Amino acid sequence: MNLLIGGSGLRLYPEYFSRNAQLTALAAIRSVLADAPLYKPRMLKSGRPMSVGMSNCGPLGWISDERGYRYESTHPQSGQPWPAIPDLLLRLWDDVAQYPDPPEACLINYYGPTAKMGLHQDRDEADFSAPVVSLSLGDSCLFRVGGGKRGDSTRSFRLNSGDVLVLAGDARLAFHGVDRIYAQTSTLLTEGGRINLTMRRVTCPRQ
Repeated sequence: MNLLIGGSGLRLYPEYFSRNAQLTALAAIRSVLADAPLYKPRMLKSGRPMSVGMSNCGPLGWISDERGYRYESTHPQSGQPWPAIPDLLLRLWDDVAQYPDPPEACLINYYGPTAKMGLHQDRDEADFSAPVVSLSLGDSCLFRVGGGKRGDSTRSFRLNSGDVLVLAGDARLAFHGVDRIYAQTSTLLTEGGRINLTMRRVTCPRQ
């Protein structure tokens, strides 16, 4: 079952992944991180490190540093290509994205107990008709979403381990962020914290 929140474009699939499926997803992501370790991205302009650890998998990976926001094909520290997106995530995309072409990037964000993510738009992609599909693993968080303008009113709800969220249609460019992590609400990650996996299509498919 999915829930529509504030319009047809924002869809929440509570407990989409069972506990066993979450463990399988986590094992796949740990394998990715063995080849493409988490690093601390830096904020545009200030150059200060973000509070989240970051990595990617797929042909392209999202990068943030003093030079701006962009997609690149290699890890910024190792210079190695990003690992492939695990098959179970590609199957998730096929099931919920309602988009004919595969994702090209899967951003991996690790949130420790005090990490946050300010309100932002995902707008570094060429085709906004492709959705953003995310999977939560580990501790719950307080997720906040607004409209297409930064000053629009917002609403908040909790995302738990195994939940899937889709931003599409009228919600594709909605401002959104993570206000807090509810520490020790999940035993999935032995080290605690939350992993968020965000799949995106970056380029326009060829006609």
